[in-house]
Amino acid sequence: MTLKLYFDFLSQPSRALFIFLKLNKIPFEACSVALRNGVHLTDQFKTKFNRFQKVPFIHDREFKLSESVAIIRYLAREYNLDNKWYPKDSKKQAQVDEYLEWQHNNTRAFCALYFQKKWLFPLLTGESPVPEQLQKFEDNMISTFNNIENIWLADTPFLSGSEVSVADIFAACEIEQPRIAGFEPRQGRPKLAAWLDRVRNEANPYYDEAHTILNKMAKKGGQAKL
Repeated sequence: MTLKLYFDFLSQPSRALFIFLKLNKIPFEACSVALRNGVHLTDQFKTKFNRFQKVPFIHDREFKLSESVAIIRYLAREYNLDNKWYPKDSKKQAQVDEYLEWQHNNTRAFCALYFQKKWLFPLLTGESPVPEQLQKFEDNMISTFNNIENIWLADTPFLSGSEVSVADIFAACEIEQPRIAGFEPRQGRPKLAAWLDRVRNEANPYYDEAHTILNKMAKKGGQAKL
């Protein structure tokens, strides 16, 4: 086994990559990185593992690669994947890529910012978020959920068409994250909730495996032991 995935299950793209690898039966060594312990901040980590000091990333023998979307495309080429998760057909692949590119300044940005400002930064600094600022982050996140429902899921059951794809996995992992901070994205959104259920069903048992820690923390208000 030459492929190693370095990840933390509290990282949204880490969960997405873990699920993608499992679904496609790509053999890999799971290398957990405890971000909460700051191991990624050392010079040794930067030199030996990942120059950007973030997760997820992979080592494939001597080849090192970060950035989750780049990793997906690399794996698809290396393992000659051609299925619903990342199709080879040019138009279908472009539809998946369309969401993967869109998410950076939308789903990922706004869900992550809300999570960080509401839960992560107060935990690290001991300072409460400024209500006006937090409301702005929440409004941006809600606007993204509206776009997911009214644009991406307007006429199809999944983000890139009639079949589930890695785009849905990435989106679902991002949308699950605010639950740790006490925000339930399914509440009052039956269309979004139904889509999340479809993605979970298509990606199980690996979806639930990747979200075990998150689900425990969400149930305990973000206070579950890691």
